[in-house]
Amino acid sequence: MDPFQEDRLDRPREACGVFGIYAPGIDVARTTFFALYALQHRGQESAGIATSDGVSAAVHKDMGLVAQVFTEDDLARLEGHLAVGQTRYSTTGSSHLRNAQPYLIETMHGPLGVGHNGNLTNAPQLRQRLLERGVGLTSSSDSEVITQMLAAPAPGADNGAPDWEARIGAFMAAAEGAYSLVVLTRDAIFGARDPHGFRPLCIGRLEEGGMVLASESCALGTIGATYVREVEPGEIIRLDHNGLHSVTGPVPPSPSLCVFEYVYFARPDSVLEGQTIHRVRQRLGEVLAG
Repeated sequence: MDPFQEDRLDRPREACGVFGIYAPGIDVARTTFFALYALQHRGQESAGIATSDGVSAAVHKDMGLVAQVFTEDDLARLEGHLAVGQTRYSTTGSSHLRNAQPYLIETMHGPLGVGHNGNLTNAPQLRQRLLERGVGLTSSSDSEVITQMLAAPAPGADNGAPDWEARIGAFMAAAEGAYSLVVLTRDAIFGARDPHGFRPLCIGRLEEGGMVLASESCALGTIGATYVREVEPGEIIRLDHNGLHSVTGPVPPSPSLCVFEYVYFARPDSVLEGQTIHRVRQRLGEVLAG
């Protein structure tokens, strides 16, 4: 076997982990760091955190494990009360720094940061549409495609109003495939889950105030958050100074959570669909043994 191919087969191959937090008065960068550390099993190729104070934004990301990517100085520079983070296993887009997340760009409505778990099956077509509109792309990742789609106003919308729910909804109507998103804007953190519910995303509440979104509930205990519920398939969540707000996105078909979350991806102490992963795996073993 070719040595490069053998190396690729030996490397961890799992889903990405994403996290978002809105929490004034809390060190959101450090909280995101610990949440990503708890989600490390979902991706070991790169890690990143983007933060905002409502005016300016900053990002730090690099190749490697969470504990290798961030130093105390790195975290100190990530100021604000909003943050999104991601730990990555590459699906669409090779394993290079240019594909590391979150993506952070400046729009006419302030910063836009995006962390993505999943894979868009129609990414080439969406990418081509952006290029035809004159949008320049710097990476091969479908996550950059998502970021640029969200930066544009929804069809028929007033470009002077930052209607992020409408933009996310327009993206969801055009996108095909599996995804969960965390999105940072000037005033809020958004979360969204594909209409099939292929990829997981849950909501948590911090004791000190503020709310979070995470790929798995195992990240909540690490940061002292209480599990609230899962984001429903096709649902768009907004976390801001008013708390939690939900918007129904595309009408979901039958829920289709990826079975490999139970078999392989998720941590045993995480809860999905009201069941701990460990208990489901026990039951699978019992059924197989029978």
